[in-house]
Amino acid sequence: MAMSEQLETMQPNPAWDADAHEGTVETWQRVADDVTVKVWGGDWCGDCRGQLPDFAAALAAAGVDDVEHYPVEREDGEKYGPGVDEYGIELIPTVVVEDKEGNELARFVEEEDRPIAVWLAERLDEIEASA
Repeated sequence: MAMSEQLETMQPNPAWDADAHEGTVETWQRVADDVTVKVWGGDWCGDCRGQLPDFAAALAAAGVDDVEHYPVEREDGEKYGPGVDEYGIELIPTVVVEDKEGNELARFVEEEDRPIAVWLAERLDEIEASA
């Protein structure tokens, strides 16, 4: 297990274009001070390497600072690591967005039809719209 609790795959992608994702960035800016973003991933995981750098760039562009990394390891097909059992993590990347009281607001699991930042921003907008 790596001594550092940082996922290499959560280094922001410098090529990510915030201007092209204005709505997504605006949503994250609105919630930036009110949420904790928990990211389960593995630097060995192709999906994580493909998706997390853009997500990290979106969070950085929006000024979301409260981001927790949960590195996941794999052994005999089983995933293990911090919070895996507690949060029922089976596929990675999994991203859970919580409010400051620890209530889960939205969860992205491995693969959706849109990038992580976009998909979660849509969920957060829906919550706000129904509040």
